[in-house]
Amino acid sequence: MSAALHFSEHTLQELALVFMALVYIIRLRWLFRFKAGRERQAPTGALDTTRPRGGRYSVAIIAMPWALESYRKNPWMYLQFVVFHLGVVAAIGLSFLIPYAPGILANPAMVMLIQVLTVAAFFVSCIRLYRRLSQPVMRKISSPDDYFSLGLLTVWFLFACLSASNSTARGEGVLLAFFILTAFFLIYVPFSKISHYLYYPFTRLWLGRSLGHRGVYPMTKGA
Repeated sequence: MSAALHFSEHTLQELALVFMALVYIIRLRWLFRFKAGRERQAPTGALDTTRPRGGRYSVAIIAMPWALESYRKNPWMYLQFVVFHLGVVAAIGLSFLIPYAPGILANPAMVMLIQVLTVAAFFVSCIRLYRRLSQPVMRKISSPDDYFSLGLLTVWFLFACLSASNSTARGEGVLLAFFILTAFFLIYVPFSKISHYLYYPFTRLWLGRSLGHRGVYPMTKGA
């Protein structure tokens, strides 16, 4: 292993992780400065739609596509969502496995799993990018950050797939590119729309508790 590859796998990733953590801590401190408004109406609806239950339901709704109208009407979109995010998890996991637990990648089944997930996510990214470029409505609501983030993610998935075997038999270029891209994402993500996942549990919990208070969450079959 060259000094450049060792630096990119270890020092560069660690510095990028520390930077991302610091930015997130600052953003969360800023977020918690704002207090949620109090409910002005009395609790309504059935007794089983309480604030705690509403909060739990709202946070978990992402795993219940039947409860989301857009996914219920178009299951293909939900499948894309699942594949895309499984690919993200696989690529992130790979960035830790290669430097800290390379022995796991000696298992061909693990390498194959990562490759299948990341190449599937690569194709989903291509579909999403095409949809943003081809549909007039999507073009109107898309910002430069949307195109840049999605395009870079597409390339990142491809390099993750190629890096899964952790082999330098054909040189270190692929691994270097994968880790440089990973470090760039760690630094860039907190300032991009991709950081929505940071706010997801807080916004969904607030919404769920509010709707639970009003007797809306959890939703009933007749709703």
